[in-house]
Amino acid sequence: MTTPKENQSARRRAPAMSPEQRREMIIQTAIPLITEYGAAVTTAKIARAAGIGEGTIFRVFADKDELLNACMAEALSPEHAVRELDAIDLSQPLPARLAEAAEALEAHMSRMGAIAGSLGHRGGKHPGTVRGAGRHESTTRIRAALAELLEPDRAALRRPPEQIAALFFGLLFTQPRTADETDLTPRELVEVFLYGALSDDAR
Repeated sequence: MTTPKENQSARRRAPAMSPEQRREMIIQTAIPLITEYGAAVTTAKIARAAGIGEGTIFRVFADKDELLNACMAEALSPEHAVRELDAIDLSQPLPARLAEAAEALEAHMSRMGAIAGSLGHRGGKHPGTVRGAGRHESTTRIRAALAELLEPDRAALRRPPEQIAALFFGLLFTQPRTADETDLTPRELVEVFLYGALSDDAR
């Protein structure tokens, strides 16, 4: 028969993580630290933030470089962006759907930029993602999710949803930025994309 003290100890003990869960936890802990400190962040600092011993890191990563590459890959992964796009309510009007998509993808680009900038692009190579996707596959998956958002309005579109999705994706990544003008908001960008550069009075 267990004592109250033993029961309390058992309740406090967290369930053991699998190596994959441990790896994911370390990556998610390390990403904000890399954003702040860049490649100079130490594995000791990451371990303290994760509440684990430094040796635990090296049970799932061969060395610090492998950890940094895994963090870069996770930041470039389309998984989070695709989940957010898939969660957008298709019953909304098309402009509202695309505005939400623009916000999700701008957040995705911001995450990528923060990590890539902090790590100095680590040789300029795209390391793929934690799940093995490279730049082309990542782009393809995001475009496919965008095409699904456009599908309910297929009959009203000038071109197939897949082509419109590629154009919209390209506009988000190449929005011109000038020193004397603020960026378009997601809603403003969608209005220009859907209705062109002419004002309502000029159309």
